[in-house]
Parts: sequence; structure tokens; C-alpha cells
Amino acid sequence: MIARRLAPTAALFLVASLAACSPAATESETKPSAPAAASTPGAPSDGASAAPGAPAGGSDLSLTQAIAKIPTADESQSGYKRDSFRHWIDEDKDGCSTRNEVLLAEATKKPEQGSKCALTGGEWLSYYDEVTVTEARKLDIDHMVPLAEAWDSGASAWDSDRRMRYANDLGSERSLVAVTAHENRGKADKDPSEWMPY
Repeated sequence: MIARRLAPTAALFLVASLAACSPAATESETKPSAPAAASTPGAPSDGASAAPGAPAGGSDLSLTQAIAKIPTADESQSGYKRDSFRHWIDEDKDGCSTRNEVLLAEATKKPEQGSKCALTGGEWLSYYDEVTVTEARKLDIDHMVPLAEAWDSGASAWDSDRRMRYANDLGSERSLVAVTAHENRGKADKDPSEWMPY
């Protein structure tokens, strides 16, 4: 089983950092990320480096204060449609969609894998509310940085292939997480300034 867990505070800080990506970052071939802040004023003076995207002086700030220091910019909210991001593909052609790949990786008790990667049994710990779930169909796979937020922050300028790769990113355990449907729908397209797990 692949470990896909971060401490909630670290995960939320990452969400905030990713949500603050500038439109200029859309030119990169990789997913957008905030620049490292280790050499900025306020970075740790003991030789330790700050987390990528961490605001200056972030080590002495609460999560709420750190999020408040992330720069903001105007977003382009026009034209967003969820189906602009093709998701739940089977990239490696093993019969399992991205959704099921995440469920298999995050299971705390491995499910049985049937025909066409149908999952039965198993157990998961919902990432946002720490609820134990025993039926895969009761879980949503959340894009930690919502698709609409990515669109508003520059993905509107990406081609369809890049948007598909973003929507199905299995390269980082932080990108897609299994959560209860209730929590995922409560979060919806909100960014960290509007929604936090409790």
C-alpha cells in the first residue's frame, strides 16, 4: 500500500500554497507550484529551509496567518466547465481508473479487486473528517486544489491534454484524496480562504 497521508496542517498549507499559484506558472510543463521561499527575508536563519511556497516568517505564524500572507491576484472565472478537465482515465491501461487507483493506494484495509477493477470490501479513513468508510462507493476523490480553482488561476489557458493530466495526477499523494461525499460536496470549489476541514 502506498502511504498517501500528510499531517492535516501540512496538507492544508500545501493547498494554500498551490491555490496561490500565479498565472505565469501556467507556462511550466509541470503542475503549478509556488516558488520556494528559503532565500526570502524571514526564512529560517538556522540553515533550515522553509517549505516550498511558505510565506516569509511562516515558521512563527499560525496556519490562518500564513494563509493570509499568500499573495492574491485577479482570477478569470469565465468559461469554466467541469468537463473541460477529463478525469478518471486509465492512464497505465491496467483496467483501473484514476479514481480506483487512489482508492487502492489509500485503503487502510485492502479491498478485493474484481472484473474491470470493481472494488468490494476494504476500508478507508476519510482524509478531511477522519470517518472510517467501508464501501468505496461512499467515497469521493477530491482534487485538493479544486478544478474550478485551477481554471480560475490559469488552467483556462492550458490545452485539453494538460488539463486531463492535472485532473488525473497520481504523481503526488497530495493531489487527489479519498474523502466522504458529504465533506467533498461541502468543500465544492472553495479555496482555503473559504473552506477548511474541522
